[in-house]
Amino acid sequence: MTSFSIWTITILSIAGVIFRPFKTPEFIWAVGGAVLLLIFGLITPTESLSGIAKGMDVYLFLTGMMLLAETAREEGLFNWLAAHATQRANGSASRLFALIYLVGVVVTTFLSNDATAVVLTPAVAAAVKTAKVKNPLPYLFICAFIANAASFVLPISNPANLVIYGTHMPPLTVWLAHYALPSVVAIVTTYVILHFTQQQALRESVAQDITIPTLSPGGRLAIIGITATALILLGASALDKPLGLPTAITGILTSALVLIRARKNPWVVIKDVSWAVLPLVAGLFVLVEALAKTGVIQELTTILQTSTAHSVSTTTWLSGIGVAIACNLVNNLPAGLIAGTVVQAGQVPEAIKSAILIGIDLGPNLSVTGSLATILWLVALRREGQVVSAWEFLKLGALVMTIPLLCTLGTIWLYYHYF
Repeated sequence: MTSFSIWTITILSIAGVIFRPFKTPEFIWAVGGAVLLLIFGLITPTESLSGIAKGMDVYLFLTGMMLLAETAREEGLFNWLAAHATQRANGSASRLFALIYLVGVVVTTFLSNDATAVVLTPAVAAAVKTAKVKNPLPYLFICAFIANAASFVLPISNPANLVIYGTHMPPLTVWLAHYALPSVVAIVTTYVILHFTQQQALRESVAQDITIPTLSPGGRLAIIGITATALILLGASALDKPLGLPTAITGILTSALVLIRARKNPWVVIKDVSWAVLPLVAGLFVLVEALAKTGVIQELTTILQTSTAHSVSTTTWLSGIGVAIACNLVNNLPAGLIAGTVVQAGQVPEAIKSAILIGIDLGPNLSVTGSLATILWLVALRREGQVVSAWEFLKLGALVMTIPLLCTLGTIWLYYHYF
């Protein structure tokens, strides 16, 4: 009965996050579910705090990235970048689309998928506004889909990668040997499918008479801060260190320096940061902590070991697809925590571990709540006056996620089967 109650509250909470009844913020449902678990004695205060504590690195990471993004926005960096991108498009919507996609790949690779949602989305919104685009959504969709499609190029490209491998993160050279080709396949196929689905909107021309604004000293400082963050994240990843604290430090330091130089009140930046994301993540961690009490991790570990013993090839496909679907039911952050625990407990072959990681990273492109990056993207969209419904995203994601996922899993299967 306890397990049934935990699952019921968890499912209803996730449903609330997905559909946002009465347009309530996502965090209300995640936090509300966590509170109900506590009230009904389904989880103890100690277990709740333990769940919240497990997300500390994520909270720090998001805090740093959101401060960087808001500081850059305040100093006009996004408008400056948007003007340059639009000018290089030379009046071609398809060229602008490709440029934005390429930038998305770079940002995701070196700053993480959450950074793409937080940092790139407002820049793209500014770019399409500068280009006088009639329908900005095709370009904004890039920020959501590339954030997941390019999130296993490097270990730092997605915090979920660190969760899957835990303390057994492979060296960078080994990582690239395993994931370089699958990453190319995921990035290219996602681009082809996304471009195909948006081709009608990409037939229009975009503005060519673009005036490049002057970048303020604060904007130049923001660029230095973002670059420094990328380098520090690469260093931390190479040393197998947590990413949250260095990101928070560089974000806070950059914001402070910019505000001091511009002689601005810190409230100018602080008030516009999407702080509600932090309790949302904390609520999700508590829900996962409760699910662990139902025995789901032990059950999944047994199933994975039995299936692996029967057929590694079949398990590779099923685990990748199964995890991808699970991400869209409970979000890839909690799904990654569960999958990481199962993988580390089960001592599974590298092919299956790779398939699970790809399912965690690429699978969320199906729905708006598949990954934290997509939720952050939705928050950024609402700030730009754009709204994308769960159904609208699902219809597009059914194509943009499914085909690249199958192609990428096929690449993994071929690599380990023949090499």
